[in-house]
Amino acid sequence: MIGYYTAAQIRAAEEATGDLLTGGVLMARAASAVAGAVLTRLRMRTGGTYGRHVLLVVGAGNNGGDALYAGATLAKRGVRTSALLLSPDRAHTGGLAAFLRASGRVVDAVPSTVDVAVDAVVGLGGHGPLRPAAARVFDEVAERRATVVAVDLPSGIDPDTGVVHRPSVTADVSVTFGAPRIAHLLAAPQCGDVVVADIGLDLPAPALSSPTDAEVAALWPTPGPHDDKYTQGVVGVVAGSRHYPGAAVLATSAAVVATSGLTRYIGPASDAVLAACPEVVAAPTVDTAGRVQAWAVGPGFGTGDQAHDILSTVLSADLPTLVDADGLTVLARHPELLRGRTAPTLLTPHAGEFERLAGRRPEPDRLSAVRALAADLNATVLLKGRITLIADPDGQVSGSDAGSSWAATAGAGDVLTGVAGALLAAGLPARSAGVAAARVHARAALLASGGAPIGASALRDAVAPALRALLSLRQ
Repeated sequence: MIGYYTAAQIRAAEEATGDLLTGGVLMARAASAVAGAVLTRLRMRTGGTYGRHVLLVVGAGNNGGDALYAGATLAKRGVRTSALLLSPDRAHTGGLAAFLRASGRVVDAVPSTVDVAVDAVVGLGGHGPLRPAAARVFDEVAERRATVVAVDLPSGIDPDTGVVHRPSVTADVSVTFGAPRIAHLLAAPQCGDVVVADIGLDLPAPALSSPTDAEVAALWPTPGPHDDKYTQGVVGVVAGSRHYPGAAVLATSAAVVATSGLTRYIGPASDAVLAACPEVVAAPTVDTAGRVQAWAVGPGFGTGDQAHDILSTVLSADLPTLVDADGLTVLARHPELLRGRTAPTLLTPHAGEFERLAGRRPEPDRLSAVRALAADLNATVLLKGRITLIADPDGQVSGSDAGSSWAATAGAGDVLTGVAGALLAAGLPARSAGVAAARVHARAALLASGGAPIGASALRDAVAPALRALLSLRQ
């Protein structure tokens, strides 16, 4: 499990080290990590380090101190190292002295050639956009096509919310200390590769977590020696209409490939569903469907009175239930349908559906927004996006970085509904089902794409091979 921490948690952990903090040991360890990351990037970019040019863009405080001590190490290694001090009178005294002793050079403009630029403008206390002077510096760095290594976080990104202000720095690498910050997940595209340096912090439970691929693989239900189709989970998929049979096909066929149990389809698109998946058991209504262990309801089934009645019937059964798409629109008008439920409920909105449910957009602070909605509705909420967030009503949150946006295509959410619904039926808790489904969904999109745009059918077809690859990680 990868844990992500608030700025306050990191500061408290640093302060708890006592003499290691006040005596400069933590800063020395951090500076060593920054210097190592810069040397690695120099080798990747130029094939060597001696005589290459590194520019430190230094603000006030300890973040700048980390960079200046790192610059001293680089200069001793034969790297041409310059420092542009944005606040010369507030630069870290010890770091600047060490930098100058190592023959580092202070400059007042971006040199004409730069191989790597180190962003040390602000640290964990930074909020809001880059100031104009710093923004101009990084515009010039971009013109030089320099690799950017950020100390802790790219400047202009809020550490606890991941809000990316404009202007801000986009880094190729972020070097952080002790553990990742929340923003390293929520603003992953701006942070680049995240290098976590162990500097000896004793950390509490994280504010946000993300399972590794191996942990998702271990979660995934596979048949044991005594299993049958019923013990592995029976999911009922309520989706589609005569006008929108595709939603039914995508959600139901995704449920089929997600687990080895039984998938029932309920709705008017049974001909299309059975043509795609003859193993599905179809029924016209919820009442005639037979026994299920979880429901997945909503994609393409309409938003009128009939949809309301279906959703009411499903939710009143008090079985684990996923609600998506049109079902969320109905639920936004009738949140009382959730009242009294004790079984797990998983809601899977995109930003627009989230706004209908919450009365506000989730941006800019998606983490706080998803926590608040989950608590308000007493349901687990999966907020879709490049960075998917899944919050339980008690405030615990998991996240998953898709690594791309190839899944941003019509019908992709229907595929996610089927996969997550099948996992609910197999007995996974709602948050676990959501994060596991999101991870396989993202891997399938990446596999199907190969770098080119895809449709939801291609994504659905890639679920099985993506899942096979993931399950190969099991120990």
